[in-house]
Amino acid sequence: MFSYCIDPEVLGQFRWLSCYLTTGKHFAFYGSFATVLILLAITAPTALAFGFGGASIARSRIGPISWIGKGYIAIVRGVPDIAFFLFFVIALDQAFEFARHKVICPEWNEPIRQGSDFIVCKAAKLPLGNAPQWIHETYGFFLAVLTFAIVFGAFAANVIFGAMRAVPKAQLETAEAYGMSRRQTFWRILVPQMWVFALPGLSNLWMVLIKATPLLFLLGVEDIVYWARELGSTKNAKFTSYPHGDWRMQYFFFLLVFYLAFTKVSEVVLDRIMKRLTHGQATAGGEAQRKAAV
Repeated sequence: MFSYCIDPEVLGQFRWLSCYLTTGKHFAFYGSFATVLILLAITAPTALAFGFGGASIARSRIGPISWIGKGYIAIVRGVPDIAFFLFFVIALDQAFEFARHKVICPEWNEPIRQGSDFIVCKAAKLPLGNAPQWIHETYGFFLAVLTFAIVFGAFAANVIFGAMRAVPKAQLETAEAYGMSRRQTFWRILVPQMWVFALPGLSNLWMVLIKATPLLFLLGVEDIVYWARELGSTKNAKFTSYPHGDWRMQYFFFLLVFYLAFTKVSEVVLDRIMKRLTHGQATAGGEAQRKAAV
């Protein structure tokens, strides 16, 4: 990065550190923070969409349809997250490849399942073997986002389902008495009001999602935990120009500060959103605002 970084062995402590912190691997480490933030920015609304869809299906009056929504909520909530994170990445990858295989290679006459191996034609592989590295990384990130969305969507569905049931039934009956259809009552009365009841649970889920981002490391994505472990482990002069001892504690302490700062900012933003939603509402939050204004 700097012109004086040609020979690290003759540098003073400050210059050595400035050169060390501006290596290519460190820039990859800094970029991995953007990976985490992008994951959250994409996963949160996607999981919310899964949750809203799951809750809407779960409250259906048609039994089999309702069972699908409730089953999705119960199954994902009842199995450890780590099991689903490891399962979905493999299952989704094989499902996509199987679909491509059926379309691209209809003449294939060998079994796809051969013992414990899953074999499809080369043209159906995702991504292709000769694809650039960034495509492999993007595909892995896509699978991670989809996995996060499916898992946390189930928890969001449970929160939203409970929030929908918390909306006073009398208001729904009044809307129907005024001649609103079920669809109009759902979108104009139920959905706008249920967010007040859902936000506390969704806020907690957002915090859990933030803390779950280190699982990217287990999904094969080079996130901040991967690079903290990689850069912090002991390095000697045989493998690097910047040898050092075991610095993992320092790197992970930096991650600790990052996550604490990020969750604090999230708390402030969510608190403001909650105050805005509960303003004038017949809820505990709305009552507290009215008393504070007197």
